[in-house]
Amino acid sequence: MQVGILGPVEAHSPDGRIAVGGPRPRTLLALLAIRVGEIVPLDRLVDELYGSTPPADAANALQGQVSRLRRALGDASLIEFHPAGYRLALPEREVDAHRFAALAADGRRALEQGDPQAAESLLSEALRLWRGPALADVALDGHATRLEQQRSAALGSLVAARIRLGKADVAQVQDLVRQNPLDERLRGYLMQALNQQGRQAEALQAFEDARAVLADELGTDPSPELRAVHLQVLRGQTHRELPAQLTTFVGRQEELRRIAALTSRLVTLTGPGGAGKTRLALQAAGPGAIFVDLAPAKDVAAATLQALGLKETVLEPEDRLTLALRERSALLILDNCEHLVVQAARLAGHLLSTCPSLRILATSREALGITGETLCPVPPLDPEQSVALFADRARLVNPAFVLDRHTTDICRELDGLPLAIELAAARTRTLTTEEIADRLNDRFRLLTKGNRAAAPRHQTLRAVVEWSWDLLSVQERDLAACLATFSGGATLEAVEVVCGHDVEVLDALVDKSLVEASDGRYRMLETIREFCSQHKRVDAAHAAYFHDLARRADPELRQRDQVRWFARLTAEHANLMQAVAWAAEHEPERALRLVSDLSWYWYVKGSRNEVLGTAEKLLSVVEEETTERYAILLALAAPERVQAVLTRLEGPITQPFVLIAWAMLTGPPDPGAPRTPLQDEVEHSDDPWIQGLIGFSNSYTGWAARGNRELAIEQSREALRRFQDLGERWGAAQVLDVLANLTQDPVEALALTDEALRVVAELGAKEELAEFRQRRGDRLLDLDEAAAERDYLQALEQATQAGLAATRALANAGLARIAWRRGDPARAEELLRDAQRELGFGWMHTAAKQQVDEVLEELLRSRGA
Repeated sequence: MQVGILGPVEAHSPDGRIAVGGPRPRTLLALLAIRVGEIVPLDRLVDELYGSTPPADAANALQGQVSRLRRALGDASLIEFHPAGYRLALPEREVDAHRFAALAADGRRALEQGDPQAAESLLSEALRLWRGPALADVALDGHATRLEQQRSAALGSLVAARIRLGKADVAQVQDLVRQNPLDERLRGYLMQALNQQGRQAEALQAFEDARAVLADELGTDPSPELRAVHLQVLRGQTHRELPAQLTTFVGRQEELRRIAALTSRLVTLTGPGGAGKTRLALQAAGPGAIFVDLAPAKDVAAATLQALGLKETVLEPEDRLTLALRERSALLILDNCEHLVVQAARLAGHLLSTCPSLRILATSREALGITGETLCPVPPLDPEQSVALFADRARLVNPAFVLDRHTTDICRELDGLPLAIELAAARTRTLTTEEIADRLNDRFRLLTKGNRAAAPRHQTLRAVVEWSWDLLSVQERDLAACLATFSGGATLEAVEVVCGHDVEVLDALVDKSLVEASDGRYRMLETIREFCSQHKRVDAAHAAYFHDLARRADPELRQRDQVRWFARLTAEHANLMQAVAWAAEHEPERALRLVSDLSWYWYVKGSRNEVLGTAEKLLSVVEEETTERYAILLALAAPERVQAVLTRLEGPITQPFVLIAWAMLTGPPDPGAPRTPLQDEVEHSDDPWIQGLIGFSNSYTGWAARGNRELAIEQSREALRRFQDLGERWGAAQVLDVLANLTQDPVEALALTDEALRVVAELGAKEELAEFRQRRGDRLLDLDEAAAERDYLQALEQATQAGLAATRALANAGLARIAWRRGDPARAEELLRDAQRELGFGWMHTAAKQQVDEVLEELLRSRGA
C-alpha cells in the first residue's frame, strides 16, 4: 500500500489505484499519512476534520469515517485503534511526503559535503514525487503550506547543485524568484546562473532589481552574501567548481575531524604520492571552495587566476588575485604544490596577508614552510579502511568479488596506500586475489593499469613514485637509495654511518614524504623502498654496521641493562636478519661470526626457527671446524650433529647459547661418562653468569639424582643471588622455576612461577613464557582445574607461535588429564596421541615424551586396555 499527498490525496494497492471516497475520508487518510507510524490523537483528528463545528457525537462520527476509510482501503489492519487515537500502520517510505523529505535531506547533505552530482540526482528524484500542489483536494492549508515550503527549499538546493555543476536553468530560477521575490538566496542563484551563461549585464541588472525590491518591501539593503555575488559578477568571476568524484569516499574520518577542528588559515596535507591527499582535501573542503590543480602548472599565480575564471590584466597576477579575494570569505585549495613549492609558499603568504577572510588548504609532499602553516599528515589507511577500499573498488570491475584472506595480505603489502590499493583492486577483473598477492614482489609491473582519465602520474604505481623521485636533489636521491637498503627502518646513527649523509639531507626526505620519522627511527613505505632500492644498494656497509651492533650488544644481554639492549635489537630485528642473509651469500666468514653474536638474542626471543633456512645455507658453504661458532651453527641448522663437536670443544666459552644447546640436546651429563674439555672449562669459569648457570644446573641435577631437597634449594638461592646481582632476568627466571619445583607449598610454587613469568615478560622471551605458563598449569591442576585449563590453552597458543613442540606436547598432556577427569577419556587419548606425534629429536623432547607416555599408559590402564 502506498499513499500520496504531494498532489491530490490518493492511495494505491498492488492491484491499482483505490477509490478512497469523499472529502472527509481523503482528509482523514491525509492526516494519518502526514504522521504515518505515529498515533494521531482523537481530538486533533476531530479538529482537522470538522473545524469549529464538530457534530454532537464527534467520537462516533470519527469512528464512522474510520470505518468507511478501512472499507475503502480493503484492509482494516492498516488503520489501528489505540486509546489515544488512530495510527496508519505503514512504513514511512510508503508515503510520498516522507520519501520526499528523506531524499531531499540526503541531497542537501551531499551538497554540504561537496558532491553536487549526487545532490542533483537525489533532489531531482525527490521533486519528481510531486504531482501538483500538496494536498490539492483537501482543506488542510497549514499542512499544505509546510509541505510547499519544503518543496521550495528542495528546489533552491537543486538550483545550487546545478550552479555548482555549471548547468543551472535560468528560466527555472527566474520562476522561483517570481514566486519568492524576497528570497536573497534565490536572487543570488539567478545572478550566478546568468553569469555562467555569459549574460553578465543581465546578472548585474538582477542585482539592481533585488536591491529595489528589498528597499521597497523591507526597507533594507542587500545582504553581504548577495553583495559578494554582485562583486564576483563585476569582476567576471566564474570560479572552477570542485571536481566531481566518480567513486565513494572511504575512511579518513579521523583526518576529516582533525581538519574540521583546525583554526589555522593555512593547512597543508602532507604525505607520499598516492596517499589520497587530493581526495581528502576535496572531501574536507565542502561547497564553494576554489580548486587549483597545480600538477600540470608552471606558474602558481596564473593557475589560480584560471581557476577563479579571471583574465590577466595589466596588474601583476598576485595583485589581481588580491583584488578578487580581498573581500571574500573563501577556501582556496592549492593541490599538488610539491614541484612548485617555493612559488606556492610565496603566493599563499601574499594572499593570506592581504585577504583577511581567505583560508588555504594545500596538498603537497612537503610543507610550504611559511609562518602560520599547520601540517596535517595523511598517513596510509589502517587495515580495516584498506580492505574496505579494496572491496569497494574491486566490486566496480567485478560485482561478484568476495573478500578473502588474500585481500588483507595485499593491502598490508601495499602499505595501506590508497592509489596502490585501487590499482590492485582493478586487477580483480582478470586475476584472483591470490594471484595478485603472489605478484606483488614485482608490484611496479603488476600495477600498471589505472584510470586513463587520471593525470599520467596517477595512472601507474611507478609513475606516482617517479614523480617524487624526480623532485629530489642528487644528494637526496643518493640517501633515499641507500636508506632503501634497510628492511626495518633505521636510526639516525645507522643512516649516518652506513649512508654517509648528515641529518639535513635526511630531514629533507622526511619533509618530502619519502621517509617517515617516528620514535627515533626513519622508515620508508615498502612501495617507495622497493622503487628506491633499484637505484643503489649498500648491503656490505649495512651488514658491517649491524654486525658491529650485534657484537656490542651480546654481552649487554646478560647484564643489568639487558632490557634496553633486547629492545634495541628487537627494533633492528629485520635489519639483523637481512644482514645475516646477505653475509651468508656474500661473506660467509662474517656470517659465521654474526650468527654466533646473535645466538643468545635469537634464543631468548624465540627466533631460532626464523633463522633456520639461512643457517642451513651457511652450513653448506663453510668448512667444518671445532669451534664455538661452528657448534652454534650446528645447533641451529643440524642439531643432531652438534654433540660430536661439543665433545671436542675446549673453550673458552663466550656464547652462552653453546651451553643451552648442550643442555637442550644432550641432557644432564652421565656421571659415568668420560669428562670432556668443555665440562672442565665450564666448571672452572670465573664468568659470574656461567657460575650462576652452573649453580642452577647443579641444584636441578643434584636433586634429581640424590633427592636432597634442602641442598638443592640452597644451591638454587645462591644461583638466584648471582643472577640478581648481575641484573640478569633470564637466569633468575630459570632458578625461580626450579625453586617452584622444589618447594612443597603449592601457593609458594604459584607465586614463584608468577614471578618467573613477570621477569621473562620484561625480556619478551617467547619460549620461556610458553614453558612457564605450561608449568603453571601443572601446578594449578589440583588447586583450580578451570584456571589450569586456561593456562594450558594459553601455553599451547604461545608454544605454537614459538615453535616449541615439546611444550605443546606437555600442554596437551595437561589438557588430556583434565578431559580424563571430566569423563571424556576418548578426548584425553586423542590429545595424548597428538602430543606423541609432535615430539622429535633432543633431550627435552625425550623428557617430554616420557611424561606423555606415562599419562597415556595410566589412561589406558584405567580403561582396561
